[in-house]
Amino acid sequence: MRKFILKAVVSAVGISIATSTFAQSEVKPSPGTSDTPSSDSTTLGQVVVTAQRRNEILAQTPIAASVLSGKELAEKGVVNADALQFASPSVAVNNYGQGTEFNIRGIGKAEMSSLSTTGVITYRDGVPSFPGYFQGEPYFDISNIQILRGPQGTVVGQNSTGGAVFVNTSNPIIGGDYAGYVSASTGNYNAVGLQGALNLPISDVLAARIAVFDERRSSFYTIVGPNGSAYNGNTGDVHQRAARLSFLLEPTDKIRVLWKTDTDDLDMGAYVASQPQSSTRVLPGATSISNNDLFTVSANTPQEARDTFSRHSLKLEYELQGGTKLRSVTGYGNGTTKWVSDFDGGAALSQTSYVKGSETQISQEFNIISSEKEAITWLIGAFSIHNTYDFPSYDGAVKIDYTGYNLPTYNYQFDGTISQDSQAIFGQVGYAITQDVKVDLGARSTSNSSINSLNIKQLGLPIVQNQSSSEQNTSYKVSLGWKVNQDNYVYATQSTGFKPGGINLQTTTASPASTFDKEEIKSLELGLKSSFASGKGGLTLTGFYNEYKGFQVTTSSPTGALFPLITNATETTVISGLEAEVNYKIGGWTLGGGFGLANTSLGQFYAVDSRGSPATCNQITGPATATCVNLSGRQLSYAPQLTYNVSAKYDLAVWEGKLTTAINFGHVDSQWATLFENAAKGDSLIERNVLNAQMTYQRGKTALTVYGTNLTNQQYVAAHWLASATSLDFAGPPRQYGVKVTQAF
Repeated sequence: MRKFILKAVVSAVGISIATSTFAQSEVKPSPGTSDTPSSDSTTLGQVVVTAQRRNEILAQTPIAASVLSGKELAEKGVVNADALQFASPSVAVNNYGQGTEFNIRGIGKAEMSSLSTTGVITYRDGVPSFPGYFQGEPYFDISNIQILRGPQGTVVGQNSTGGAVFVNTSNPIIGGDYAGYVSASTGNYNAVGLQGALNLPISDVLAARIAVFDERRSSFYTIVGPNGSAYNGNTGDVHQRAARLSFLLEPTDKIRVLWKTDTDDLDMGAYVASQPQSSTRVLPGATSISNNDLFTVSANTPQEARDTFSRHSLKLEYELQGGTKLRSVTGYGNGTTKWVSDFDGGAALSQTSYVKGSETQISQEFNIISSEKEAITWLIGAFSIHNTYDFPSYDGAVKIDYTGYNLPTYNYQFDGTISQDSQAIFGQVGYAITQDVKVDLGARSTSNSSINSLNIKQLGLPIVQNQSSSEQNTSYKVSLGWKVNQDNYVYATQSTGFKPGGINLQTTTASPASTFDKEEIKSLELGLKSSFASGKGGLTLTGFYNEYKGFQVTTSSPTGALFPLITNATETTVISGLEAEVNYKIGGWTLGGGFGLANTSLGQFYAVDSRGSPATCNQITGPATATCVNLSGRQLSYAPQLTYNVSAKYDLAVWEGKLTTAINFGHVDSQWATLFENAAKGDSLIERNVLNAQMTYQRGKTALTVYGTNLTNQQYVAAHWLASATSLDFAGPPRQYGVKVTQAF
């Protein structure tokens, strides 16, 4: 497979170089965009990325990335992280309501647990976002989103095995006018929304920006109680409110200070889950299939789902004489989450899951960045992050109440804190061997630690866990880029990345809990970036081969199926694939698309499914039995083999204005929710095919939009939760449509 991938990429690169004969235009970023490129820069041949702490033209940078401007996000129907999977290749997003798992090229996070971190780190305005909860934050007043594929563990974050996502919101404009927009919308499910932003030019050196968001709608679900009786709990009515205040200060052309504060109150009513139903996916040997309604479910316990949080970021930048920059980025976030759900996903038993806790994250990064005018460029930096989950006994905890069994001791609960720390030093140097050939070398040394300080009540047995673990890792990246001519750029990259390990919950008083180790990845990537048709078209082609060690997976605990544990796959997993993206403008048309093809194969590994009875099973030697399963060669969890998206936009001058029609179709292949591939327990998730479209008539500064998302109303499972001895399904959003009026000023 490795030789096949490399041969395919080399052949494709050669063919493209031979056939491309048109020029790519180079446009330098405008002043004042050192942290966030403007949405105007995302035209063909002008895409700017900032992931490596510099303004770099994507077409001449050795990384695989997709960049979507705020306008493109709206046209493609991307309003939150979930929808990114339908607008960018090799992305799979699985939404559990309370948390979101982001996977790129089959790598990220396959276990919904605060005990483990994610392999795809998300930055909001330059600071890492919460790695656990609070992932439903809406996208509003966005400048652009940059999705980087492949390990980014040298410069980006402390745990980037799969990739990184940079969400950049709009900055204040110094010297501008009082300008902004207001937008109001209404749609089905009684949806009503209002958002807007205002730029405030306070002085010649200071400006502010205020952005607000408010949206509410009725539930997607019809919930009935036992035997068809009325359900009196919260069915999932939604009310999301958010606001952002930004200040930009530039007292001289050498000093820049940017402050942003976000606050969100996301009342989702309920994260409704149900027992797995018959899949619409045709499985080998199946003689019939059924299509059950994911939005008609049963429940008999109260439900609640609410996240409230705030985030503050401060960026300081000072340019020394000669062009070297000193840069500091400070982040602080704090939030409270509450989730109450029907734990058995039905009305047969009274089983309730209750989670209430807070998360606090503090991060600090320092950079010294050399001038870009020299043949040798360099960057050195230091990074620190502290993250704490707090489940206080007086007001919060994680509880599972099995009152349906009428056994007071058949309950589970823990309270206390889980803290995770990471510190790193890193550096990168680039050398222009010739005007067209450049080599980059980077390395990062990271120290991680985790502490579980918990009081556990396990079926009437009190357990106190005070346990810590630590580990170190060194990541590196080597890349070679060659500007073949004005139209073509090729590169090769060898890089590594890692994701920290952690500590399982303690299940006995006799011995400490088991720990799980870090994940490590080694990646080889070859790529081509080409322009054609006089810069009207752009093509990127990427091939990758990854060796992945220590894949973290949930298996059965020897003490009982109620207490699953996270462990590591013992042998090396291989991931390989191809990606391509193309964009083309002709007349009033803007066409685009991308695809990702990934093959994942788990190394030798034996394990017991946590939803079954505990059994003796040696992870290395087995032997294979009905309960001790040989998982060798299995597809990784949430790793679809094929993803693709196609989009088309047409602009037409009409009635002294402009009529824009935009369509986007995204496909995410069928995937397995667990390594055990048990279709009877809902592990098989059908493919996701989502069609979004909108039509906007704009005249002057006024725009009227008619929009629709998931127009075919496909029902699909957005995430499958391995909840103790059972499984729960969370549905993706159904068809939504409405109208929106936007007034700019």
